[in-house]
Order: sequence, then structure tokens, then C-alpha cells
Amino acid sequence: MSAIRLAVLGDHNPEYETHRAIDHTLTLMPPDVDAAWHGTDKPLALDAVDAVWVAPGSPYRDDDAVYRAIEAARRGGTPILGTCGGYQYMLVEFARNVAGLDDAAHGEVDPDATEPLVTSLACSLVGQRREIRPVAGTRLAALTGDAPFSGFHYCSYGLNDRYREALVAAGLVIGAYADDAGVEAIELPGHSFYLATLFQPQMESIATGVLHPVLGALIAAARAARRNVPSV
Repeated sequence: MSAIRLAVLGDHNPEYETHRAIDHTLTLMPPDVDAAWHGTDKPLALDAVDAVWVAPGSPYRDDDAVYRAIEAARRGGTPILGTCGGYQYMLVEFARNVAGLDDAAHGEVDPDATEPLVTSLACSLVGQRREIRPVAGTRLAALTGDAPFSGFHYCSYGLNDRYREALVAAGLVIGAYADDAGVEAIELPGHSFYLATLFQPQMESIATGVLHPVLGALIAAARAARRNVPSV
């Protein structure tokens, strides 16, 4: 069987601490995984990859391309993980195309938006750690356990809580919460793997030398999708 192909969708910048952490994480991938950065200004054919990781670093060089890739992965069942900026863009895509919130905006990209879906956090979490509280019964809790754990953040934007109920009513599941950040993780039941986190799991790989459970599960889902079997 050919290698599992993972596209890290984002605009690589070695000056970013979080991108250097992703570089390190890619060296920890199993030998049967071909993982590489894929710039947002280059066409991404989802039928040529087994999984997508929407990386931090927004706004992207081509925001529209990121939204298209997220939508295609959501509709087509391609395993997809979003972290930080990827989490934020997955929220906006779902809000616009599933929850019927056509004007859902990202406050960083559209600062003139009256009530952006992704809005400035009350407290900047750039370079900060917070206690992540998984929600029992969710995919995230199945991966990390129900107990709170520490998560690294490099962000100033998160979900505007005003929209939380509308997103949940449309089918999105809240996977975790954290002080100062509100909703920390989202997932989509029935999808092979659709998970997004405001915290950045790749930062843990530097300390542990192993893949974070979320990243390991993304690869496992890609393998399962190849075999057309359910993943955890």
C-alpha cells in the first residue's frame, strides 16, 4: 500500500514558533506517512491526499482556497484537523455553509464586521497555556481522557459565544472549553474525522517526543478511510 498522504495546509514561516513545532512533529510521523506543507496559494486536490491539517498562521495568502478545502473535506469525508487559525476558519465555513449564517465573519480579516463569528478574545492567549476541559462523550475526550489537561495557545481570536447555540443546533459538537477562550474544540459526528482545536497539539510533541493523541488519531482516521472502516 502506498504512503498515507497528509497535507499541512498553510503558509509555512520558520519564524513562527508554532510552525517550527509542526516541522518537528512531522519528523515524528510513522514511516508510512508522507506529510508535507502545502501553501494556500497552490491548488490542493483532495483526491490526491488522505488527510488535511489546516495549520495556524491566518490570515492565509489565499483565504478562499482554505475555505474551499475545508468545505470539500467536510462534504467529502476527508479526515481534517484544524488548529488555531484552522479551527477559526473551520468555524466560519460551517457557519456559512451549514448553519445558514451567510454573513459569518472572522474579525481579524473583517475588522468592520458588526458581530463577527470569530471575535477577539477578552484576554490574548499568545504564548499562553490554559487548562482544557474536554466534554465527556466527545471524540476529543475519547482521545485525551475526560480529565483537564494543559494546552498551548498562540491566538487572540475565538468563537463569539453568541453563535454557539446556532452552531450546535446545526450539528456541530463542542469538544472542550477553557477559561479565557470559551469553546476550545469542535467536532462533527458522522464524519470520518472532523476535529478542530484552538489549542495547538503540536507544541506538546516538542516536550514528549511523540505525536499528540489528536494527531495520532488524524493519521489513524486516514488509514481507516483507506480501508473504508470506521475510526475512533
